[in-house]
Amino acid sequence: MTHRLEPLLNPSSIAIIGASTDPGRIGGMPIELLTRYGYAGKIYPVNPKYSSAFGLECWPDIESVPQPVDLAVLAIGAQDVLPMLRRCRSRGAKSAIVYAAGFAEQNEAGMALQREIEEFAALSGMVVAGPNCMGLANLNTQAHTAFASVFKTSPMQQEPGRVSLLTQSGNVCSALYGLLRKLDLPVSQFINTGNEACVDFAEYLQYLAEDPHTEIVLGYMEQLRDGPGFMRACRSLQQQDKVLVALKAGATDKGAQAVRSHTSALAGDRRVYRAAFEQLNVIEARDFAQMAWLARLAQLRHRGGGRRVAVITMSGALGAILADRFIEAGLELPDLPEAVQAVLRAGIPDYGMVGNPVDVTGNVVNDPGFVRTVLESLASTPAVDAVVIYAPGYMLDRMADAIAEVAQRHPRLIAAIDTGQAKCRDALRAAEVAVFEDLGVAVSALGPYLTWCERRKQVRAWAVRVPPAGAAALPPLPAHELDARRYLAGFGLQCPQEAGAADVDEACAIAGRLGYPVVLKLLSAHVAHKTELGAVALNLADEAALRAAAQRMLQSVRAARPDIAVAGLLVQKMERRGMELIVGARRDPVFGPMLTVGMGGVLTEIYQDTSHGLLPLDRAAAARMLRGLRIFPLLEGFRGMPAYDVDAACEAMVAIGDALVAAPAQVAEIEVNPLWVRPQGQGAVALDALLLAADACPESGQASHRAAMA
Repeated sequence: MTHRLEPLLNPSSIAIIGASTDPGRIGGMPIELLTRYGYAGKIYPVNPKYSSAFGLECWPDIESVPQPVDLAVLAIGAQDVLPMLRRCRSRGAKSAIVYAAGFAEQNEAGMALQREIEEFAALSGMVVAGPNCMGLANLNTQAHTAFASVFKTSPMQQEPGRVSLLTQSGNVCSALYGLLRKLDLPVSQFINTGNEACVDFAEYLQYLAEDPHTEIVLGYMEQLRDGPGFMRACRSLQQQDKVLVALKAGATDKGAQAVRSHTSALAGDRRVYRAAFEQLNVIEARDFAQMAWLARLAQLRHRGGGRRVAVITMSGALGAILADRFIEAGLELPDLPEAVQAVLRAGIPDYGMVGNPVDVTGNVVNDPGFVRTVLESLASTPAVDAVVIYAPGYMLDRMADAIAEVAQRHPRLIAAIDTGQAKCRDALRAAEVAVFEDLGVAVSALGPYLTWCERRKQVRAWAVRVPPAGAAALPPLPAHELDARRYLAGFGLQCPQEAGAADVDEACAIAGRLGYPVVLKLLSAHVAHKTELGAVALNLADEAALRAAAQRMLQSVRAARPDIAVAGLLVQKMERRGMELIVGARRDPVFGPMLTVGMGGVLTEIYQDTSHGLLPLDRAAAARMLRGLRIFPLLEGFRGMPAYDVDAACEAMVAIGDALVAAPAQVAEIEVNPLWVRPQGQGAVALDALLLAADACPESGQASHRAAMA
């Protein structure tokens, strides 16, 4: 693999500057680990105080080292870092790791030091990891450059690693490594990014996506500095069918405050990150133990097809508990086909359940061979994607041969929850069966993992969609709503029956052609939200009402905003039945173009019922966003109420997103509020539209709407 990070993550020679003979010091621990675990490359301790370290010749300075090194590890103070980087580069070093703290995470002076390192790296081309990082380790080559004692306390791995750790915290990296080794999972790369002055999370992730020794990545992040790069890396992972499990810190105010003090990171909007993770098929984790168990699931050869689970228990109560927990975790327990239920009923008493969960009852003790029939039926039916067995240890031992045999013959994920101390655990794991010791752990791992399995095809379809370019001519900005809507119509957005008028007489003529009742609005590029200024009048039943409304409107606007330019009046046919949504497309500072949909109308800011998605969207992604709203049951037709045109709403969302993507330099934001969703089969129309220019200063009203949509 050719990548600029190769000398950093797979070095053939390493210099430790600030070397120590004490294995407990940061300048000594990496050398002790390198020599203890048999790193095959060249190791050069550098410190004028010593003639040798851990049996190796110690060199007085980097200039004395007899060959250029792939990697220089700097175990020195912050003030000495930049001069040493320059010396290392002049001696041909390709990359460096900076342990020292005291940079951007500390104060303004530290930020200035970090900027100098960034400028040096950009000009020199040297790859610099950190600063403020614990270091790295390639466990497949034993290239230990991290001062992490966990490598001494955790069992040595005997096989090549397939799981890589990528964290913005050294302690998190160590904690995850320890948990993985307790589960006997071998690790490939141990990467702590620190302040990411020169190499950020996304670039490391892209390396791991291309790395043939990495199949699973466990990531901890406080901030993404390169959202588009992260998205590209996630798509590369998808193409390789690799798994990214991520834990994002900063969900609460206190958490965000801790993140800022930790690595100078900005936590970002939690809802936006969560939406991006879902769309990119990143498994979001809540704690380290869950991450480790997700890695164990992902390293099995069985990659399940979806979220449909069949549960086998020996207790109706446990079946009910598992059903509740799995459904709460986003999984499904479908009713089994009648033919499968008939096979099960042949060996299960009438008081045992066969629909799903399957309660084989304590009677199975008398006929343990029937378990093979149960497993074979569930593992072969197309109605389910995974099978979970909950059994006491002694029963799991009796069932082990049948479970292992079925697991080997069927490409379906089979998991066992052992409520005792079954002797067969290792044998089941060797047969690619996931074995859990706790119900809660099993649910927390299986829920997100099987959801990841189901989303794979959807994510790949979204990732290859290319929006139409230049589908409509962009009007001069700022634009009033009629011009904005005409632009959006070029991308397929449906518009209401309407026309612009120069004066009241023309407005009356237009209303006569459209038919009363009508809506009257002020046309101005400088009034984004009209309600506050009295610049909109609804349900005007006749010409007299229209003329009176126009007079009130013009007087109100002139009194409140005498400075604005008025382009005329807008007359729209009044819509009758429908449901309001607000749809906004904007440029997120982390991920770039993003769409938000939520409950429309004047109550948007109160209810905060919103859903987010990365652009460009396809219709399937738009539909998932709508299903994420609390008001979605109303769109579907709740308790006999009329259903609305969800398909048309999805098409409108795609069109609005495409319109933003098509004008990256000119338009910062598009807002349609409301998007009027008519009854099913009748379409969805944009009743109001706003284009915000990239260089515009938002009004307070615009700012409040964006706050509500964020």
